[in-house]
Amino acid sequence: MQEEPYGEVFLINKPLEWTSFDVVRKVRNALKIKKVGHAGTLDPLATGLLIVCAGKKTKSIESFMGQEKEYTGTFEIGKTTESFDLEKPVVDVGDPSHISILQVKEAAAQLTGDILQVPPMHSAIKVDGKRVYESARKGIEVKMEARPVSVSVFEITKFENPTVHFRIICSKGTYIRSIARDLGDILKVGAYMSSLCRTRIGEYSLEEADELDHLIEKIKARKDENL
Repeated sequence: MQEEPYGEVFLINKPLEWTSFDVVRKVRNALKIKKVGHAGTLDPLATGLLIVCAGKKTKSIESFMGQEKEYTGTFEIGKTTESFDLEKPVVDVGDPSHISILQVKEAAAQLTGDILQVPPMHSAIKVDGKRVYESARKGIEVKMEARPVSVSVFEITKFENPTVHFRIICSKGTYIRSIARDLGDILKVGAYMSSLCRTRIGEYSLEEADELDHLIEKIKARKDENL
């Protein structure tokens, strides 16, 4: 009797400073198969839930990517960076000492619902067939069009000026770094994203995810059992 083609979905807590592709490569090497991919990039400076699909389950990647995402993290107001996160040097914009939690919540309300969002220049979006971050690294300005996204929840969970703690639930294609930029623009003092964790993709929660090293050990142990 012929075996069913292999397929598996892994929920992984992406380590800080790893790229999503680093994680895919690690899983691919452990499984020793070529067909492995992730369902939605997490930036190197973000942590949290990364869904990795292997074998025939790679056909499910698009359906995972289309599901809503939930994030927690922090924004810093009063400063910004070229990439709106910590990949680029931090520069001062304005004194945030007068900003109240009420003002922050009012600004967040303006960025909630169905909104138009301009993606950051340092992103993997393609314009005229080229990734915009490649142009950004060369100092080439690319005109980015605003795109419709949906932010169903933008909750300010704590405000310790200048640090804004948040929880966001949003649609596919939403850039949290762009929300940081726009929040800073509304408050007129600048802002950037200082930390980010993806806690949910659709019905899949970070609480269900494996630490990467632990998952690799499990995969190798399983392969050893089948030898």
